[in-house]
Amino acid sequence: MAGEPINLTNQFLIAMPGMADGTFAGSVVYLCEHTEKGALGLVINKPIDIKLKNLFEKVELTLDRDDLAEEPVFFGGPVQTERGFVLHEPLGGGDGEGGHYNSTLQIPGGLEMTTSKDVLEALAHGAGPKKVLVTLGYSGWGAGQLEDEIGRNGWLTVNAEPGIIFDTPVEQRYERALSLLGIDPRMLSQEAGHA
Repeated sequence: MAGEPINLTNQFLIAMPGMADGTFAGSVVYLCEHTEKGALGLVINKPIDIKLKNLFEKVELTLDRDDLAEEPVFFGGPVQTERGFVLHEPLGGGDGEGGHYNSTLQIPGGLEMTTSKDVLEALAHGAGPKKVLVTLGYSGWGAGQLEDEIGRNGWLTVNAEPGIIFDTPVEQRYERALSLLGIDPRMLSQEAGHA
């Protein structure tokens, strides 16, 4: 009898030490969507050499929010690295509408992810969501691929905590995500069979 499909939407994927794929080594990924067709997530702890103010200049906008101007843009994953993804707190009164921007994915029980330029325009004018994480690219898995990687001990999973995404210094996000599982990263072995 086949097991029930797992749904890891609104969870963190935490790369195990020794992950062979250098792209994801040491990564914490926020899963925006996970269905039988595959999964989509954004890496939340790998900043790149671009500040938000510079990204806004590239799309011919001026960012008038001092709290965001010097924030880094993140490497969201290896897919569509020329495209921006904005992970942000849910907007509105929880009525389920979510029609704030042209292209927003409401993550059940979690955050929102917007890919349309109108969220950047709102931010540029001092409006929009207060807490944001902007990435270039995303992480994607085909049907069954993520489940297979988890089965081979590539990832740990835990319910996401927005405070780790928006309020925790980047260099502490991996350890803080692990702490949600009660795990000290020094206790994890890179090799199976060792304690």
